[in-house]
Amino acid sequence: MQRMTVAKTMTECLKAEGITDIFGYPGAAICPFYDELNNTDINHILVRHEVNAGHAASGYARLTGKPAVCVATSGPGALNLITAIATAYMDSVPMVIITGQVNSDQIGRDVFQEADITGSAEPFVKHSYLLKRPEDTAEVFKKAFYIAGTGRRGPVLIDVPCDVQKAEIDFEYPETVDIRSYRPSSKGNGHQIKRAVSTMLEAKKPLIVAGGGLFSGNAAELMRKLSERLDIPVISTLMGLGAMPTNSERYFGMLGMHGCESAKCAVNNCDTLILLGARLSDRTTAPILLKKELTVIHIDIDPAEIGKSVAANIPIVGDISLVLGQLLEQLDGVSEDSIQKHDEWKKMLSDSRTDKGIKQVEKGFVNPKWFIRELNNYLPERSIVVADVGENQFWTALNIELKNGRFLTSGGMGTMGYSLPAAIGAKTAEPNAEVIAVCGDGSFQMELCELATCVQHNIAVKVIVMRNRYLGMVREFQTNHYGNRLCAVSLDGSPSYTKIAEAYGIENMLVDSEEAAKEGIKRLTEAKKPFLLEVAVPELLETIL
Repeated sequence: MQRMTVAKTMTECLKAEGITDIFGYPGAAICPFYDELNNTDINHILVRHEVNAGHAASGYARLTGKPAVCVATSGPGALNLITAIATAYMDSVPMVIITGQVNSDQIGRDVFQEADITGSAEPFVKHSYLLKRPEDTAEVFKKAFYIAGTGRRGPVLIDVPCDVQKAEIDFEYPETVDIRSYRPSSKGNGHQIKRAVSTMLEAKKPLIVAGGGLFSGNAAELMRKLSERLDIPVISTLMGLGAMPTNSERYFGMLGMHGCESAKCAVNNCDTLILLGARLSDRTTAPILLKKELTVIHIDIDPAEIGKSVAANIPIVGDISLVLGQLLEQLDGVSEDSIQKHDEWKKMLSDSRTDKGIKQVEKGFVNPKWFIRELNNYLPERSIVVADVGENQFWTALNIELKNGRFLTSGGMGTMGYSLPAAIGAKTAEPNAEVIAVCGDGSFQMELCELATCVQHNIAVKVIVMRNRYLGMVREFQTNHYGNRLCAVSLDGSPSYTKIAEAYGIENMLVDSEEAAKEGIKRLTEAKKPFLLEVAVPELLETIL
């Protein structure tokens, strides 16, 4: 047991949890912590806006599978994190958020830069702590990391008053944590496991829906084994993209409002639907015509998600990796003769694939769908593609090829300005992977300040800006649902993005033809430092809404 300040205790807690990188923006109320951070080997990445510390931590956590850390000061600094916290909460991303707070005796007196961050963030966190008792520090940090990284993953907030950070305590980090009111499920119910196996063996047209929970639970490989063992076709949600290699003979695309025809056909014709870590949001279920005779097996760590959108005949609550392990273990005793091949079912789905091809666009522009398909030819097998929200998101999602890579985006919250900071976090987590941020010009203008973060910390994120001078998806919505009465969607007055990159000292290129695009993609993927590619896209392409 050692005597030290709470600020030092906080850094010791982070080290005990194996934290090597954090993202943040300092201020007076969190300065004691930052002062102690100087004495550690923890790598602090200074972002240019607090919300981007949260998004960067999100990208980092989604690749490591462990809680990532972001830091901000009191008042406006902490409040700026709320959008990132909500984004992580909706997508079940494990994070620990540390904020400074005004001195304990000033709380509730409306002093300078005071804000009730625990109250403000309450709807968007798994749990939050206002650390008033210095001696509780180690226990609070241990519990925060445990809660964030178990069960349905999510963000946990720790708010620490400035005077508490300066207090001295005896430090000893707990080896274990026990929270009576928090007992996340682990293994699935044995009876339900047997029912699920029996149902899958009898199914004539089974279908797996791969959700984002497969990544949270580190279970994508187990899902592939299940698909192979029982010859079951797979489709994915937006968050589940990449769980199954897109070139697999058993993969039939992304489901949802903006999804593939083959995926919609699969859902509408299957007799057994196996939902793996997928909560089936309104964007996913909107185009689905579920039949009454359909049998639904729903596996999820969060019991609240099972049956919420689609009634489940066989609900299984548990950690997805453990449950899939149980299913595969049950199948070990099943003879090959008892396992059906689904060649006709897969052929039906193959025949439903539609490729409308790539339309030629007017001179001086590039078709973004063609661009993403061309990008595939240059990407290494382990590539991380981070898409922003809007048309660029679905141009990318529907055309990117993922063999052993990842596709990251803001799914549940649909947060613009997510891709560049999340890509910074992803590249920090996996410095040897190719990490590309795909942005629309609307989204990019919310996050372009983070180009400075890339330069300062030598983070070689590649940035693609799809420039059509409109808030494209909102324009489509106004066109399709409001008689083409466009309002507040023009981005006139926007800058040259290549010149912005040049101002930051970042190599760049503008492409406005397929020939130039090929050269630009080659330069982008060969670059060893940050690179920005501005892609001129037609103002109005074919609609996707």
